[in-house]
Amino acid sequence: MIAILAMLLVAEAQPEHQRQPVPAPETSRPAASEHGAAEHKGGIAEHIFEHVEDEVVVPLGFWAGNRYIRLDITKHVINMWLAAGILLIVVGLATRKRALIPKGGYNLLETFVLFIRDEISVKNIGHHANLYTPYLCSAFFFILFMNLTGLLPIPKIGGFPGVSTATGNVSVTVVLALFTFVFTQVAGMRAQGVIGYWKHLVPSGVPGALWPLMFVIEFFGLFTKPFALTVRLFANMVAGHIVIFFLIALTLFLSVYVAPVSVAFALGIFMLELFVGLVQAYVFTMLSALFIGMTQHAH
Repeated sequence: MIAILAMLLVAEAQPEHQRQPVPAPETSRPAASEHGAAEHKGGIAEHIFEHVEDEVVVPLGFWAGNRYIRLDITKHVINMWLAAGILLIVVGLATRKRALIPKGGYNLLETFVLFIRDEISVKNIGHHANLYTPYLCSAFFFILFMNLTGLLPIPKIGGFPGVSTATGNVSVTVVLALFTFVFTQVAGMRAQGVIGYWKHLVPSGVPGALWPLMFVIEFFGLFTKPFALTVRLFANMVAGHIVIFFLIALTLFLSVYVAPVSVAFALGIFMLELFVGLVQAYVFTMLSALFIGMTQHAH
């Protein structure tokens, strides 16, 4: 943060005649003046993806030499802030009145935390589960609230870009998966030692002639785990939203007479999405605990 602030100050101190023009935000949305024309030319797919894709709301950034570093505030960034804010409020209200015998919201929150600790963390990681349970709880609740917040029927109003699922952005799921990847490597080196972890990356019993080849294969195999986390969460969340928007779009592109059927099916998919949001948060947490647990012992 200090480095970013320093670079911003340097950029501001640069004379006006030496500043380079700021690049236009990268977005697939048509310009406001062209939106009407594009709206008539585009098909159903263009209209659907317009609702699920990201959009730059506040362009931000700074010049680092000849390269412009983007720190744009996008629609999905705002939705992550919204999900984090709702999460903090809900957890704060639930833990406001603690008791030996939990009741109400505190009882529900404790049930989730104990389930993550006992059924996910302890069973997959083992003796050192308490070290990683806070991360697993944070990942579970943050992903859950992002999934559920994205289902709020809040349209674009004024300067507010509307609500969209942040986990439907592959960039968001990549960062979440990288957190698990870093925790996995740290957990392995902490349990087996730095040298021991990389030495036992290749299973024991492999012939010496094949050891270099197997090490390369196992090393690149480490990156398949965050890739699986990324694609699984992203694909499941964005697919449900596309189906909902497609069913609603049938009313506009076919006939108003199909509205009862399309809305009924869209409502059914919406209720299913509530369950999928919970399941995907659970699956991400379970796989994260499983990957961390796999590094606690040598092959």
